[in-house]
Amino acid sequence: MYAPPHPGSIPVIPRSLPRAATSRAVIEFAKIMRIFVLGAGATGSLLAQLLERQGHDVWCGDRDPARARRFLGKKSTIAVTHVNARNLRGIVRAARGCQLIVNASASVFNEIVLRAALRLRAHYVDLSSHLTRNPFKPEQFRYARKFEAKRRAALINAGAAPGLTNLLVKRAAELLSEVQSAQIRLYESSESDDPISQWSPEVSFDEAISQPRIYRHKKFQLAKRFSELEKFRFPDPIGPARVVLAAQDEVATLPYSIPMQDLDVKIGGNEFDRLRRWHKQGKLSKSRGIPRLRFPETSSPRKIAALIHQGILQNARFAASVLVRGVKHSPKDDQPLLIRSDAAFPTLYQIRRQGRFTTPVAYATAHVAALFIKFFPRESAGVFAPEMLPVETRRAILAGIRKHGVKLSHKITLLKPQEDLDDL
Repeated sequence: MYAPPHPGSIPVIPRSLPRAATSRAVIEFAKIMRIFVLGAGATGSLLAQLLERQGHDVWCGDRDPARARRFLGKKSTIAVTHVNARNLRGIVRAARGCQLIVNASASVFNEIVLRAALRLRAHYVDLSSHLTRNPFKPEQFRYARKFEAKRRAALINAGAAPGLTNLLVKRAAELLSEVQSAQIRLYESSESDDPISQWSPEVSFDEAISQPRIYRHKKFQLAKRFSELEKFRFPDPIGPARVVLAAQDEVATLPYSIPMQDLDVKIGGNEFDRLRRWHKQGKLSKSRGIPRLRFPETSSPRKIAALIHQGILQNARFAASVLVRGVKHSPKDDQPLLIRSDAAFPTLYQIRRQGRFTTPVAYATAHVAALFIKFFPRESAGVFAPEMLPVETRRAILAGIRKHGVKLSHKITLLKPQEDLDDL
């Protein structure tokens, strides 16, 4: 177990961006940038298209340009160049002239891409952490002082989960005088008998074999995979679903900037039920590598369309719920409150009606990441998690999410003393 020092005593993990930069940063939001997106798969290709719609000058790098072109589509004019994410010089050469590098490839390449951004004096964004050096402290924070010296900003974990979930926890914490616990619950499902990767197979496999990170009694701990089964009620039409502990990145940043007692993340849905079943059968092992039959390559838009037309893939869903419990102090008395936020993203069927063929997870991650970039804190320097952004930035992102078909709701419940969350 690891007990973190008080967040204020950690120079490389500030609680938030400097207040002096806040008002000026809001003015700078609309500036156009030259953006290089590394990794043009299901998420990266859609993100690149969304950034181009914002008016940015965008180009991509991928180890397989032909495959990337299939994700971008024949009509896309976004340039794609061959880049090996393991090759620092190759990334620097391909991204030369950019003002922002986005790592939309696997998180194992974060540090290489961070170094490339520093060489180019560019800003940086990624979608998740790898957490191999320290399971409770993102590797990106090791570069905070270097980004400060270059007067550049790096925004990490800027997707849907982590990313949006961090913002929702922070929003609830600001409504409370004291946070006791935070719980993040995710739901992923595909109405298909065959495994269909909503993430890249490498990301899905890494999540399946990693131990969940939890924060209990102000201490970081590693828990057993697929443990602590509970039934959680998501908003309709999902309803009750079984959820279990999962290895998510929110646990590695939120306790540093928000004092709290407990934090955990659980995932449910038939995608995770399938992983849990394979784990019980002993079919998930790091030493054996990725079983390709169980973790197929991410389907291109054309393949998604074919699966739908063949009736193999009927629908898919992705949703996130955040519950924060704490106390609101007042002159008269202390009010124990439960603040709940629910985000329901467009289903596969709804995305299809928009004329797109992509998974709900890729849709959610790309759209939220595009908003993080739209409101990127260009005037700040250092490495920041989503919850460290200025309040004006966080509010702008949450407001923008509703415009992309995301149903976002908040509810505050006054609790009775000692009331158990399981009874709600």
